[in-house]
Formats: sequence, C-alpha cells, structure tokens
Amino acid sequence: MKPSIQTTGTLPRAAGLARRQLLLAGAAAALTAGRARAELPEVRERGSLKVALYRHHAPFSDGGAQGVRGIDAALAQALAERMRLSVQWLPFDAGENMGDDLRNMVWRGHYLGYGPADLMMQVPIDRQLIAQTRQVEFLMPYYRHRLVWLSRGTPSRADLGAMALDGLPLAAETGTAAAGALLGYGGGRFRAAVRLLPSGLEAARGVVAGSWPAAYVTQAQAEFALKGLADAGDYLVEPAALPGTPPKGWAVGLAIKSGQPQLSQALALAMKGLQEDGTLAGIWREHGLTPLAP
Repeated sequence: MKPSIQTTGTLPRAAGLARRQLLLAGAAAALTAGRARAELPEVRERGSLKVALYRHHAPFSDGGAQGVRGIDAALAQALAERMRLSVQWLPFDAGENMGDDLRNMVWRGHYLGYGPADLMMQVPIDRQLIAQTRQVEFLMPYYRHRLVWLSRGTPSRADLGAMALDGLPLAAETGTAAAGALLGYGGGRFRAAVRLLPSGLEAARGVVAGSWPAAYVTQAQAEFALKGLADAGDYLVEPAALPGTPPKGWAVGLAIKSGQPQLSQALALAMKGLQEDGTLAGIWREHGLTPLAP
C-alpha cells in the first residue's frame, strides 16, 4: 500500500524522503560501479577464469573422460594463459533458447546453484539478441558458422546446386535450422529421405562411413569429420543456404556480464595477442578447420 504524505511547517516530508532516496540511490549506484570495477581484481585474486561452454558441441567443445576438449576449450585456455590465469570449466547442456543459456551461465546463474561463469563461449553475435539481453556484454566475434553440403561421388556439385537429390538418403542434425530446411524443402519433397541424427558431426561422419551420400551440416562439422583422411580431397564441401536458414551464416563470440570494463578490456587485449602471434590460427589448424572470418 502506498503511504500517505504528511507535512510539518513548510517542508513536505515527501521532499525529505525523496532526498534521502536520491542519496541512497547514488550510494547504491556507486557501490554497484565499485563492484563492477572490482570484478577483474576478484578474478585475479581467485587466480582462475570460470568458463562456460557447451557440453556436447564438437568440434568446439565436448566433455568426456579425457576432460573438456575442442576449439572453444583451446581458445579459452589460451585467453586465460595470456591473462596469467588458470581455467575453471563450467560445461553445460543447452537450454530451451539462448536467453536461458545466457541467464544461467552469464548474468544470474542456474537456480540449482551452477554458475554463473566469468566468460561464456560460442555466443551468437545477433542484433536482436543483443538488444534483448542488456545484462550481457557481447564481445569479439571469432568465427562465422555457415551451412554446407558434405558429399562424395553422388551427388555432384551440380546436383547439390539444383537440389537434384530425389531418391537419395540425406542426413542432418535433429532440431536445427538445417534439418528444418531439408524437411520443409519443396513442400516436403525430401521428408521421407531425411535421416535425423543427434549431432551434425554424426551426420557428417555418416557420409565418410558411406552410410548416406550427403549431409547438410555446418562447415566446421564437415571439416572436422574429414580431418586426417588421406582421401579428404575426394569429398565435396559445398556452401548452401537453403530457404529458412541464415543466408550469410551466423557469427559467434564471447559473452560476459555487463558492467565489467576491466574484464572486457583484458579479454580484448588477450585476444589481440593471440591473433598477432599466430596462436589463434594454430588452434584452427590443429582442429582441421578453416578460420571463417566473422
């Protein structure tokens, strides 16, 4: 209930209350700013950078018996070392949407007590997402995903371009834009032929194993599936943006909680160093991927 306002003499008590509230608000703002500025010193005092990355997102991140691995893991490790910190991994399973993931792993933490992290990897640099998520600062895009056909022999590049794929088994990752585009193409023309796999990497590896002639996956998944193959040159990796998929792909970068200018600057300097000394390019080479500029 809103309290009534009483007056004494000529000075309204409301005015005094408003003044106190303003002073308290100013003190709170100063405290908040102080805490924001103290974030990097607190990380340094801890001696480690807490990094959130997806648990099942090879080749970028994957957690198994041998620990956290992948491109994002290698990049986060290199950033931490450049900042003279160790890493605390916070691998997590993807939520219903990116807003859930950012809330749970960047700016608030999961209600079960997991997180938040100091840094999250593999975050889409998307204007609408940025506008809707003021609690997060989006940093340094480092890769651009794009969808490709991976195939060998049949179909040919011309067949893929013309979508002359009738009668051929096709593979994609379930629940993705790639799968949706294939299932819906031409009013469901290929629906019966589409094999849905738990991951795009499995779909790509199925082409290598000869289980199906073509898979619609990300370029990273296709290249990783071909890594180390003596006959990798016999495979086609053909960029293709089908209706319903992002025509230019999508860029990904880093995310931290808003209001941490020191941490933001330290990460930017570390990333610049990795680019200049060739460390970043070496990470891409090690994992068999082309460094697609964001």
